[in-house]
Amino acid sequence: MECLLQAIRQHEAELRAFLQQRVTDKTIADDLLQEVLLRTLQQGARFCAVQQPRAWMFRVARNVIIDNHRRQHPLSELPEDIDIPQPDSTPELDDIDLLSECLSRNLARLNTTDREILEYCDLNNQTVKSYSTSAGISLSAAKARLLRARQRLRHSLVEHCHVQFDEQGKVYSHRRPSSSN
Repeated sequence: MECLLQAIRQHEAELRAFLQQRVTDKTIADDLLQEVLLRTLQQGARFCAVQQPRAWMFRVARNVIIDNHRRQHPLSELPEDIDIPQPDSTPELDDIDLLSECLSRNLARLNTTDREILEYCDLNNQTVKSYSTSAGISLSAAKARLLRARQRLRHSLVEHCHVQFDEQGKVYSHRRPSSSN
């Protein structure tokens, strides 16, 4: 269980900052942090088998934030004039589908080397080290190749889909791609 305690010590401050950025009340953020740590401790020895403990803890933190929000704003408080699609209506592509479609088109526009490393590392969740081994290049060369490929894909998404990113690099706006994009 030393791995569990080590992960808590390593990531507690970062988790606290993450929660405080998303919850306005510091006391609530501290309560949510305690909930994250409790859920982590409840995993016991199973936690040591988690491949990426930091990612696991942040996923739990996001879930705790969502749970807290749902407790504060139950479904019974939904406004009366909310637009609920009728079951027989044909749904339009939602934003995620449109962005996914744009991503696929722009990924196909990239050269083979860029497309391969992005698919290998980002879409198939393989490590850069494993890519470098399979491609027969150094780890630093693979990292540089991945960085350049991501930059070219990002540029293509901005140019063809008018994707806009926030300060953290997350997508916050995009437009439906035209048929030529």
